[in-house]
Amino acid sequence: MRKLILVKHAKPEVVPDVPSERWHLSQQGCDQCAPLAEQLAKHEPAVIVSSTEPKAMETAELLGARLNVQQETGNDLFEHDRSNVPHMRSGEFISHVELFFRQPDELVLGLESANEAEARFRAAVDAILTKHTGGNVAIVSHGTVIALFLAQDAKERFRLWRQLGLPSFAVLSLPDYKLLETVERI
Repeated sequence: MRKLILVKHAKPEVVPDVPSERWHLSQQGCDQCAPLAEQLAKHEPAVIVSSTEPKAMETAELLGARLNVQQETGNDLFEHDRSNVPHMRSGEFISHVELFFRQPDELVLGLESANEAEARFRAAVDAILTKHTGGNVAIVSHGTVIALFLAQDAKERFRLWRQLGLPSFAVLSLPDYKLLETVERI
């Protein structure tokens, strides 16, 4: 059985004055990649494709080196576009994300609706799977778009978004995208 492994990147260094799409891994995040690689090894990824955001690319590079697997970046795997949103207190941000999931057709937070972000991410995943037709594929991306991809209803998406730690992953069978396993925290 062929698998798709969706990986939420390791812990970044939060710099409030820098947009989150430019954050790099923290030392803790770098350290988390060794046990993450150990968990992913049993799924035997043939390739690791990451978002172009530094925290995701760095996670993929560390995983690829540890697993001796080729890594590359993919288009449109970035997080829900919140590039116009200033850094918020945690509680305020969480409230906005919950509303984002509850009103998927509306621009609630950032520059994309939930449905737009999901469609973009789903098309990117499909393009990667079309390019890499053999072996298991790992994609290192971000919590919001992974939650959108994995769950259908707003409550489930929000619950999953809250539970996916830094890092975490979900394993799906291909071609049916059946969820086989979720590891919510490493």
